[in-house]
Amino acid sequence: MDSYKGVLSVTWLCHYFGVARSTYYRWAKKEDIEDIRIKMIQQLCKENKFTYGYRKITFLLRKKIIINHKVVQRIMQKYGWSCKVKIKKKQRLGSIYFKTSNVIDRDFSSSKPLEKLTTDITYLDYGPKRLYLSSIMDLFNGEILSYTISEKQDISCVLDTLNKLPKLPDKCILHSDQGSVYTSDNAPIESFHSILKAETFSLHPELGSSTISVIETVQNFINYYNKERIQQKYDYLSPVEYRKKVIA
Repeated sequence: MDSYKGVLSVTWLCHYFGVARSTYYRWAKKEDIEDIRIKMIQQLCKENKFTYGYRKITFLLRKKIIINHKVVQRIMQKYGWSCKVKIKKKQRLGSIYFKTSNVIDRDFSSSKPLEKLTTDITYLDYGPKRLYLSSIMDLFNGEILSYTISEKQDISCVLDTLNKLPKLPDKCILHSDQGSVYTSDNAPIESFHSILKAETFSLHPELGSSTISVIETVQNFINYYNKERIQQKYDYLSPVEYRKKVIA
């Protein structure tokens, strides 16, 4: 019937096809709503570079319209807009040469900012040479407080990252792996490093075309991760937004 709209009247078409006008208009309205939903979902997926799953897309949509998460999931699957990121497990490298007491003991929860921090170093095997990323995360909100990109995995890299931290309270705990650099479970910061690689270099290998590109990609992602990338466990807020909301 849509093919003949504007040529023949809706009344004539409904009569010809044996369809009640009310049924046709109800169907047309449903199709219009579906088209709007599809366009909105597509736009949000594009804006977030297809790194968000249907739950996050649903949350963003609900700021504007009422929609069921199953509808979002169906549409994203139908058009191939599902999250394209697959997090790879971190390969265990190095060995323990000095073991210290585990103060956190896998309790990665934190009730306030700067109470518990975690740190780790990861390889950046992109571009013409290997680089290393040393990061420190606040376990309160997953925010990356400090980081260093270095050509060497050494004590200087670690100290440089530490020196970039804001002033810390006396009882602040800094947790790291029992790895060769620090003197092996460190899930939150390892997860961040995996997400960084998965949502940048794995999706867009061209970002590793040069050393400068690798450095800029990491810097831009950390800024995006802290300020914009929403997380379900933080009430669908970014780390910075969550911190500001809680301590306001």
